[in-house]
Amino acid sequence: MNFALQKTLELILIIGLGVLLQKKVAKQDLKGVKVLILSVALPATIFVALLKIELNGTLLVFPLAALTFNLLMLLATKYFLAASLHKEEKSKKRTLMMLLPSTAPGLSCFPFIVAYLGDDTLALAALADIGNKIFVLILLYMLAMHWYRKNAVVEKQESSSAKLKGLFISLINEPINIVIVVGLVMLGFGLNLSSLPTFFQNTALSIKDLMTPLVLLFIGMAVRINKGEFKLIISMLFRRMGLAFLLSGLFAYAIPALTPAMILLLVVFPQSACSFWPFAHMSAIQSMEDKDEQPNPTFDVNFGLNILACSLPFSTLLIIGIFSFSDYFINPITLLALGLIILAISFAPDIFKTTSFRADRERKITSKLLKRKSKMTIAKGNYEDEKTLNEAKAS
Repeated sequence: MNFALQKTLELILIIGLGVLLQKKVAKQDLKGVKVLILSVALPATIFVALLKIELNGTLLVFPLAALTFNLLMLLATKYFLAASLHKEEKSKKRTLMMLLPSTAPGLSCFPFIVAYLGDDTLALAALADIGNKIFVLILLYMLAMHWYRKNAVVEKQESSSAKLKGLFISLINEPINIVIVVGLVMLGFGLNLSSLPTFFQNTALSIKDLMTPLVLLFIGMAVRINKGEFKLIISMLFRRMGLAFLLSGLFAYAIPALTPAMILLLVVFPQSACSFWPFAHMSAIQSMEDKDEQPNPTFDVNFGLNILACSLPFSTLLIIGIFSFSDYFINPITLLALGLIILAISFAPDIFKTTSFRADRERKITSKLLKRKSKMTIAKGNYEDEKTLNEAKAS
């Protein structure tokens, strides 16, 4: 059996076990599993991976590339991806602008990178995630506060510097960021994993092995999709996927020297699930607006929660599919064509709906004109008949 297919079946089986555990695990219990992943297993995995690379200035390209992707997706969501939403659905559009450009590679991408591409590629992905975290933790928070103040019932006089300071502290205190900083410092001094005591090495390696099964079980247990807005959300996720393929294809085409592993990293990283951090920002804004008794909320938080619920399994299955058929996804032309096809298909219903609406409107206008013309013709005929009758009487 093909190695990639065998690995895929193994991963799907673990996700299936998580689905079977849904009835036995309450939603609040999932928070503990998520904390275990993000605070223990993932930091250990990234720490081990980081200490296997050679540090040099060219590595700054990875966080910059991730941040560039985030900013491009933000602009695309505003002017392109969410263009089909009605003008009055401002809260939903803002929600999409917060979530679609963000990525959460830790839960949806890193386990598969380490399984298919190895620790070296995972270390580069972890560095790229620094740029993504700057975007989701700082830039998106500033954007959310800008919208909140613009939409506020009463003008806010206080500065948001205290909250920004809190966000910077949380950025520093997060375990993943701590191990990245520690790992980079060690690399700067020429140290690696073998420089640490043996018991520490073995502990880190043991915890690292928990990463993939824990994340896959979490994905299976967390899949609970609300059907209310399923069609709209899936449409937006497909547009996000198509645009990400298009951008990955452009980068891969512009840099032909990339290795197959680097191209796959360039493809799967942007396809990660939407991040939970923008949702946290939106929830904080909602709490502030509840106190203000804001009748028109800045964000649609329930809509955002449904996006997150759909995004995680959607991205997981997509990334598994990319790695299972990796030979097709290392060709830039294939990526460009695939991105254009997916975008065309996702926008087709809206284009058809708009065309049908215009045609229906034109038919109604034509029908009204014909009826008006018919009434005028009848009135004119009656007038002529009456005129002829009067002339006959006069003679």
